Amino acid sequence: MNLSGKADNRVPGSHLVGVERLEPLVNDSPPLAPPAASGPTETLLRTPLYDLHLEMGARMVPFAGYSMPVQYPPGLMAEHLHTRQAAGLFDVSHMGQLSVSGADAAAALESLMPVDVLGLAPGSQRYGMLLNENAGILDDLMFTRRTADFLVIVNGACKVADTAHIQAHIGSRCRVTPLADAALLALQGPLAVRALERLVPGVDALVFMTGQTFIWQGQDLFITRSGYTGEDGFEISISAQAAMAFARALLREPEVKPVGLGARNSLRLEAGLCLYGNDIDSSTTPAEAKLLWAVQKVRRSGGARAGGFIGAQQLLVQIDGGCSRVRVGLRALERVPVRDHTALHLQGGAAVGEVTSGLLGPSADAPIAMAYVAAAHSALGTRLDALVRGKAVPMEVCPMPFVPHRYHRG
Repeated sequence: MNLSGKADNRVPGSHLVGVERLEPLVNDSPPLAPPAASGPTETLLRTPLYDLHLEMGARMVPFAGYSMPVQYPPGLMAEHLHTRQAAGLFDVSHMGQLSVSGADAAAALESLMPVDVLGLAPGSQRYGMLLNENAGILDDLMFTRRTADFLVIVNGACKVADTAHIQAHIGSRCRVTPLADAALLALQGPLAVRALERLVPGVDALVFMTGQTFIWQGQDLFITRSGYTGEDGFEISISAQAAMAFARALLREPEVKPVGLGARNSLRLEAGLCLYGNDIDSSTTPAEAKLLWAVQKVRRSGGARAGGFIGAQQLLVQIDGGCSRVRVGLRALERVPVRDHTALHLQGGAAVGEVTSGLLGPSADAPIAMAYVAAAHSALGTRLDALVRGKAVPMEVCPMPFVPHRYHRG
């Protein structure tokens, strides 16, 4: 995902080769991105902050077709903890930004997603999902209703396919415009508001999942109070031309340090937030992923605008009747990290699921994971064995998030 307030009560986004996927992290070991889909000779794209990352000593890796910073010299652990304690600056300019506008834009977007778009107030933001005919999740995204359009932010590795999907289905009803010249920064952590308010007075008035246009040195910024860490924070859409100067200004603030993809992954997992390609994909549905908090009653069976979106038939059946498998949180009962794709078994028995994301949580101070398991074995407190290099590691189904959310709700 994406950059959102997602979790199990929550808030993107944002696949295997060439997609938004990171290998699990152990302590301070950075994740390794997958090889580029076109082979080692593929030319990676660069965000507007590429030179700044090199200047700050970042370790760069291929990610979603871009050369991106996985960590800086202080290391993943320090970056993770700094974000939890102060403010971390993330370059997320690889994400896709779209403007969807026109008189029919809200109704058109509702035909693609199982969420309430028509009822979204100007200046408010919501988490959404693009589905296929089987209710599989093509991508998760964030969208904000602005005065003249909807700003839609999608996962970087999905943005070409998402744009084509949206254009094919609703392009005749509204204008779908990729914002190719827009960069995206995320400032996350309990002191993010203090740092950003010095540069952009008035941002402290925003509350979680709201957004507004601000001006900085003559440049338009569209800022939402949201993020992908479980902390209070902001996502800032800014022109590519102005992004470097703005990032430097933020980094001069005493609370702010740069943070790479490695810590972004550990932060989002502790917050119980899905990573597209690991925890959700085109073979998982919102019901299986326990993302039904994002499907408002108005779009469900019996609601005033029930159904009417791609995949509605399958999803409404699952909402009303349940699923055979579901996403759960797990905590290891031994200090052994449990990685993606690790099989889960009943104690001494049959396989019942598989881990989709797992690591040693720096703030949780324990091995944590998300997994899909048979619904019959998904109750809190259920004991399961993860098979790690042939050894059974006991795990327990537990609530998410693993670290409490600290969103600013006003």
